[in-house]
Amino acid sequence: MVNRSIEEYQDIIHLPHFVSEKRAHMSMSDRAAQFSPFAALTGYGDAVKETARLTDRRPELDEDEKQILSEKLTLLQAHLSESPTVEITRFHPDQKKDGGVCDTVSGVVKKLDTFQRTISLTDGTTISFDAIVALHGTIFQAMEDSFA
Repeated sequence: MVNRSIEEYQDIIHLPHFVSEKRAHMSMSDRAAQFSPFAALTGYGDAVKETARLTDRRPELDEDEKQILSEKLTLLQAHLSESPTVEITRFHPDQKKDGGVCDTVSGVVKKLDTFQRTISLTDGTTISFDAIVALHGTIFQAMEDSFA
């Protein structure tokens, strides 16, 4: 690199700044944007976060647990007119990867549809029988006590 001194530019240093007649003046923010970092790996951070997100395995019910759940659904159907309050633990499969997440909903049972295999609560929640992992409530207390 050649080291030049200010004396070499004395003939042009006092000339007015060039202004183009064909192009508009660039704003300072637009000029700065030219030198901002380039994101070559757009979406990479999201992909890393998705990979790091944990999911749970679907709980597998054994035959006894499936039988108890079936009996609870039958009991629930028989006592539907009493508007029983239940606590339902259900499994939601993940849309993007294997596994999913379990959550628990509580509410008053409005309808039990054995044809569609769903339970509807008064708050509008509808749960598939296949998603149910556990079913609890005071209506099942005598049944649960006999199993204990």
